[in-house]
Amino acid sequence: MPMQFATAIRRIRVGNPRRFQIAGCDPSATYGVDKDAAEKMLADAAAQLADLHERLWAQGRWAVLGILQGMDTSGKDGVVKHVMSGVNPQGCEVHSFKAPTAEELDHDFLWRAVCKLPGRGRIGIFNRSYYEDVLIARVHPDMLAHARLPKQVVTPAIWRQRFEDICAFERMLARNGTLVLKFFLHISPQEQRERLLARLKEPAKRWKFSPNDIVERGRWPRYMRAYEDMIRATSHADAPWYVVPADHKPIARLMVARVMVDALSRLNLVFPEVRGKALAELKKVERALRSERAPRRRSR
Repeated sequence: MPMQFATAIRRIRVGNPRRFQIAGCDPSATYGVDKDAAEKMLADAAAQLADLHERLWAQGRWAVLGILQGMDTSGKDGVVKHVMSGVNPQGCEVHSFKAPTAEELDHDFLWRAVCKLPGRGRIGIFNRSYYEDVLIARVHPDMLAHARLPKQVVTPAIWRQRFEDICAFERMLARNGTLVLKFFLHISPQEQRERLLARLKEPAKRWKFSPNDIVERGRWPRYMRAYEDMIRATSHADAPWYVVPADHKPIARLMVARVMVDALSRLNLVFPEVRGKALAELKKVERALRSERAPRRRSR
């Protein structure tokens, strides 16, 4: 890995949230890695992630929760497809969070996410997440009116309170063996425009387009302020935010993959070692299998 890119992986981690500014993050940064090199490095990282996941599954003590947030067309689906390509589907779950259902509105805003948390030995990916409730709900305040909340709790302090609830929730997860990795896929409005035009131009992509994408695009400055406040308030040691430049898809995918590989590598994941009576029993079974006579082949 180029030294410049290795340094970039550390730089995209929000280490000083109070001073974080989205304007200081370049969504088109490549850190000296071109498309071909990024794709080769991604293949290596995906293979490493698959190996680490096998150890995670076998050890059965840690869980991993990856959170993907970003504007429309920022590449969340592509990250899931390419980064998780080598991971055993039996130990990986992807959940996309849309508008809350009637049942979900009967509970607190974290409830539906709690129901989808990964178990030990598994990787869970949230394609959008409980952070929607401090992003979309903040840009669209009328959503709170439909949430059936008591009027007494809908005050100007509700966003600060939700930030506090999220941080407490993530600390609880970390203290109980869930590694939380949060990625904001940072795309520029110019690149989003090109991707929206591509959807309109190509018949195979038109199904992805929604007229609402244009409406939300018009609220770009409000969304950026909401993202900035969110990252400042909820990037903490137990669950830091990684602001990933997403104008170049291969770079974004590679960065997410490298962060995941580096984080899982620090968990000391090992295959369980069989010892004592259990090992003696396995040796006994092995001897029995080796002593079996191979069946004779019938002559034609």
